[in-house]
Amino acid sequence: MSAPTRRLTVAQALVRFLSVQYTERDGVRHRLIAGTWGIFGHGNVAGIGQALLEAGEDTMPYHQGRNEQAMVHAAVGHARQLDRLSAQAVTTSIGPGATNLVTGAALATINRIPVLLLPGDYFATRPADPLLQQLEHPTEADVSVNDTLRPVSRYFDRVTRPEALIPSALNAMRVLADPAGTGAVTLALPQDVQAEAYDWPEEFFAERVWHVRRPAPDAAELAEALRAIRAARRPLIVAGGGVHHSRAEEALKALVDATGIPVASTQAGKGSLRHDHPADLGGIGHTGTAVSDDIARTADLVIGVGTRYSDFTTASGTLFQHPDVRFVNLNIAAFDAHKLAARTLVCDARTGLRALLEGLADHRVDSAYEAEYRAGKGRWEQVVEAAYAADDEHAVPTQTQVLGALDAVVGDDDVVINAAGSLPGDLHKLWRARSPRQYHLEYGYSCMGYEIPAAIGVQQATPDTPVWALVGDGTYLMMPTEIVTAVQEGLPVNLVLLQNHGYASIGGLSESVGGERFGTAYRYRAADGSFTGAPLPVDLAANAGSLGMEVLRAKTVRELREALAAARASDRPTCVYVETGTAGPAAPPAEAWWDVPVAETASREAAVRAREEYDRHSADRRRHL
Repeated sequence: MSAPTRRLTVAQALVRFLSVQYTERDGVRHRLIAGTWGIFGHGNVAGIGQALLEAGEDTMPYHQGRNEQAMVHAAVGHARQLDRLSAQAVTTSIGPGATNLVTGAALATINRIPVLLLPGDYFATRPADPLLQQLEHPTEADVSVNDTLRPVSRYFDRVTRPEALIPSALNAMRVLADPAGTGAVTLALPQDVQAEAYDWPEEFFAERVWHVRRPAPDAAELAEALRAIRAARRPLIVAGGGVHHSRAEEALKALVDATGIPVASTQAGKGSLRHDHPADLGGIGHTGTAVSDDIARTADLVIGVGTRYSDFTTASGTLFQHPDVRFVNLNIAAFDAHKLAARTLVCDARTGLRALLEGLADHRVDSAYEAEYRAGKGRWEQVVEAAYAADDEHAVPTQTQVLGALDAVVGDDDVVINAAGSLPGDLHKLWRARSPRQYHLEYGYSCMGYEIPAAIGVQQATPDTPVWALVGDGTYLMMPTEIVTAVQEGLPVNLVLLQNHGYASIGGLSESVGGERFGTAYRYRAADGSFTGAPLPVDLAANAGSLGMEVLRAKTVRELREALAAARASDRPTCVYVETGTAGPAAPPAEAWWDVPVAETASREAAVRAREEYDRHSADRRRHL
C-alpha cells in the first residue's frame, strides 16, 4: 500500500512545511519560521507569492517590505529579540532583489542570527535563455546572481527539482536551529520549479520539533579551566552575545556574586549584568570604559563567555598586556572557543557557567582586587554623569546629552537599537543597561541602515515593548524606507534622529589617521571644489513626516526631554528630531587603540603625524600563542 501524498507546487509545499516547524529549548516550543517578508517580481510572484496567498495569514503571516536588505535586517532584529529561537523568512525575485539580500545575509551570519532567504532563480529547464535579469557566465552556465550569497550563508542550496526540496528544506531547518552554526540560510528557487506540481509525502507536512541543545562542558576541559581560574590573581570575564543567546544572564550573575570576578562586555554582550551591579565594568576594548580597559591590561586570566573577540574587543591585539596573560574561552562554537590559544570550554553558555559556579563554590578573588575595580567603576560613573549633564535646559543638546535625556525616559524593558556611526562608541561607554534585551547594538557588521527595520522586527517579536531606533543623518539617508512598513503595520516604533550634517564617526576617524575629514561632511562644494561650503539644506524631519511618522522637533534640552516622553507615550510610529550641538559635554575619548592603517609615506603633515602615532601603538600589539 503506497504512502499518502498531497499534490502541491514546490512553493506551496515549502510554505506549508515551514508553517509546522518548531524549536524547543528548556521544554518551551517556539514557531521556527514566524512569518515571511516579501517583495514580489517575476521570479517569485507566481511561486512563493501565490503560495503565501493560498496558505493565508493563519498558516504563514506575510509582511510587506520596501527594500530587500531592510527585510533581512527586520528578520534579524526579530530573531535576536527572541534569543534565536524563532526566525523569519525573506523572499525576493531573481536579479537585483536577490543581490540586495547579500548585505543582510552577511550581517546575519557574522552575528550568528538565523534568517531564511528564498530568492527566485533562473529557469531550471531553460525554456527561455537568457531571461530577464539572468547573469550569463561564459564558462559556467549554472552560475546565477544568487551565487553571491554562498560566502555569506551558513547553508546554501539551489532547488532544481521538486523532490530535491525535501532534503534541502530539512537541512535548512537544521542549520537555523543550530546554536553553534546558525546564520543566513539560502534556498535559491528557480522560478519554473517554484510553480511545478509534485506529489508530496504527507509526512513532509507533519509537525517537526528541532531541539536547541545545551551541550555540557567536557570534564577534562572543565577541570583545566577551574585550575586556571583558581590560580589567577586578576581574572576578568568578557561577556559576549552568547550570554544573551543562551539566556545565561542569571547564571553569570550567580557566578560573579559567588566569586567576585568582574565582568566587561562586548557590544553584543552589554546588559549581561545590570549596569549597577558592583562587578559590571561596562564596555571593553576600543569603545570601552576606562575601568574595563585598565583591568583588562593587567588581567592575568581572561574568561571569554560567548565572544568571538573582534578587533574592537581586543583593541586590535593591544589590550591584554599582562606578560603571563592566559585565556579560557567558554563558547558553543569551537571555532570561537579556540581563539587566542585559549583553554576551551566548548559548551552552552548557561550550562558552562553553572558548571564553573559549582566548581568554584569555595573560591573568591582577593578583596583588594574587588576594591580596586569597584573604585574604578565609581570613577567612571562620574564620567557618565558629566557626559549626560545638562545644566542649561535652553541649550542645543550634544549627542551625549541626547543619550542622557533618553536614559531618563526609558523603562527597564525598553529596547534601544543602534548599529553604526559615532553612537555605538558613545553607547558602549555610557549607556546604563538595565535589562538583558535593552541594549541592542548590531556591531558585528556595524551596518548603516540596520536600525529602523530592526526596530520593526523587535516590535513584532515583543509588541508591548517600547522600541527606540537611534540614527544619525548618515544612517537615516541609507535606509529610511521601512518607516512606511511601520506605519502600514501600526507598529509604534520610536525613531531618535540626530542631525550632525555628515558621517560624524568616520569624520573623526579620518582626522585621527591623517585623512583630514575628507569626504565626510554633508556640505556644498566650496570655490576650491572641496566639500567645505554651507551645510546642505535637507530637512530629514520633513522626510520622516512624509513617510507617515508623527514628528516631534526638539531644539533644546528641555524640548528634547518633552519630545522623548511624548514619543514613549504615543501609540503610533514617532520620530524625535534633534540637531545636535558641540558646545557642551562630549563622550570621553577612546580608552584603547583600534588598528586602522595609516599611509606609510605622505606629503601632508597630518598624515605624517598620524603615521608616527600609528607606529607607536602598533608596537604594543601581541599575538597570544
